[in-house]
Amino acid sequence: MNTFSKYVIGFAGVIIVLVYSQSILVPFIFALLLWFTIRVFSSISEKIPIYGKYIPKKLKKIFSAIFIFSILYFFSQIVLSSFNSIIQSHHNYNDNISNLINLINEQFQIDLEAYIKTQTSEISIAGFAEILFDAISNIISSTLMIVLFTIFIFLEETHFDKKLKQFLSESTSNYNNLNSTLNKIEWSVARYLGIKTMSSLLTGFLSFIVFYICDLNFAIFWAFLIFLLNYIPTIGSLLATVFPVVFSMLQFGDFSNALIILFVVSGIQIVIGNLIEPRWMGNSMNISPLISIISLMFWGLIWGTTGMIVSVPFTVVVIIILSEIESTRPLAILLSEKGDINEKR
Repeated sequence: MNTFSKYVIGFAGVIIVLVYSQSILVPFIFALLLWFTIRVFSSISEKIPIYGKYIPKKLKKIFSAIFIFSILYFFSQIVLSSFNSIIQSHHNYNDNISNLINLINEQFQIDLEAYIKTQTSEISIAGFAEILFDAISNIISSTLMIVLFTIFIFLEETHFDKKLKQFLSESTSNYNNLNSTLNKIEWSVARYLGIKTMSSLLTGFLSFIVFYICDLNFAIFWAFLIFLLNYIPTIGSLLATVFPVVFSMLQFGDFSNALIILFVVSGIQIVIGNLIEPRWMGNSMNISPLISIISLMFWGLIWGTTGMIVSVPFTVVVIIILSEIESTRPLAILLSEKGDINEKR
């Protein structure tokens, strides 16, 4: 068996493990992201004058975890409450749907109403909302597993450095190299998540102002959805804009408010996504745009929305690991943005 065949078989084996272990790996990935967030938030809190000086480090992590879990719980309740409201009030938009169909028929001279009637058994706002509700509920139902994983990761963290030293006790240089690689991974992922969170918060907040001015129902929910979908590279901002625009047409029964929301929110997405966020990111990601899109599609096929969200951090980790191994360094150069894998992150 030649080397190429071994790589193909190994790659296929990894794909099979990723697909069939999704129910375990996805909560573990969320637990890792939560662990990263708590560590970063705890580190930032150390800069607070009195709090950072007198509160023990372990206690800071506990307080940070409580604070972050409180925020997650608050927004999860908003999401569930909004979905319940959408399901209960979907009948209120039936007249507006009819008005929209008639408006489209008049403007474009098509018989959309006849087509919609033939598809009524397949199209249901309530059914669509229930599907989304079940998806969100499934994520929230796995919260216990995510919390348990996070707790055990923090417990393992206290002894990890000692284990690593003993494991590589015969070679100090190997320990230093591995420790340096892990620090690069942690810094790059933490920086990406931090900047992405800041840009997503800014996008969601400005979008909420637009929704509030336009009197869009469930404005907080749509703003939170934009914040969440903004973590998905490229297509996330598009999806985040489409949902409130479509709902605006259902709520008002015309295109005026929908067009305002479309152009203003899209403008916010373009300015933040193409001007502000790249300036904040700088060269810290060092990923080829083409590889970023391929990674998005790859992880999206394997893990769906979760895979899309983690596609960029995963690619960053892969490039860093490949760059530290002599035999795979050329591959890391191909995956990087400018071919400079030694670029300061």
